[in-house]
Amino acid sequence: MKSLVFTFLTCFATATSFAYDPLKLPEAALDVTLDFTVQDAKRDRALPIRVYLPAASVTAPVVLFSHGLGGSRENNPYLGKHWSARGYVVVFVQHPGSDESVWKGQGPARIPMAMKQAASVQNFILRAADIPAVLDQLTRWNADEAHALRGRLDLTRVGMSGHSFGAVTTQAVSGQTMPIGSSLNDPRIKAAVMMSPSVPAAGNAERAFGSVKTPWLLMTGTKDVARIGATTIGGDLDSRLGVYPALPPGDKYELVLHDAEHGAFGERALPGEGNQRNPNHHRVILALSTAFWDAFLKGDAEAKSWLNGEGPHSVMEKDDRWQHK
Repeated sequence: MKSLVFTFLTCFATATSFAYDPLKLPEAALDVTLDFTVQDAKRDRALPIRVYLPAASVTAPVVLFSHGLGGSRENNPYLGKHWSARGYVVVFVQHPGSDESVWKGQGPARIPMAMKQAASVQNFILRAADIPAVLDQLTRWNADEAHALRGRLDLTRVGMSGHSFGAVTTQAVSGQTMPIGSSLNDPRIKAAVMMSPSVPAAGNAERAFGSVKTPWLLMTGTKDVARIGATTIGGDLDSRLGVYPALPPGDKYELVLHDAEHGAFGERALPGEGNQRNPNHHRVILALSTAFWDAFLKGDAEAKSWLNGEGPHSVMEKDDRWQHK
């Protein structure tokens, strides 16, 4: 009898978990974007941002995104569109000094050196400080009756994400310990998704990540190699895969996409990439990241059950890898 009850409950739980679908979008989903500039007076630094708004004019959780080396706030719109359609205000932050200004107007022969120089410790520190500056400004705009974002932001539920240099930025502000023991963490960040993460060039992974309490989702690929800026932001697969084992247990996840190259997380191939794009990679990225946000920013029990159960395997391909602890 106990065996029958256990079997029934197991089947019921499985069926219930798959009733949750992180790829489903509402019919009323809109593509609404607003561009602003955050003026950080303390550092005399102007930060362009792009905001993707949900269709419903209600207060919503906020997800920040930090671009990779040479990128901009215009990158990765597929993420902004999907996450906002799922009920998040998505804010893409542009980081002067390591953004598209590094390569625009440069001759092809000079671009690699310019990009390498931009992948510096100085720009890493600037990037990490950009995030609290943006959150501070969003807080002010959220209370400003004359601003378009008035009352739209639930800043008690903030997620942080990024790719490559943006992943390193995300690590820094969401739980990583710096080599000298200092902290760049912002306690307002409640969950983080890193695409192409890496271990620090100085120190060791256990010291850097052993005390992370924030829920983290790491995403990489079996061919995820950065050809520029590797010294500062990590360029090889060992660096990508070295983060997860160093994390303590407790809402930590890792996805490894088979044959995915460094540019798989964006919408355009990067120099030196040769593989034909696998369209299912973006589907997996959207499904797992959305379930993660739903679980840890919205407190959705069905999303967490999907994430911790067989849900990820329903969208992944057989050679993709998934683990959590």
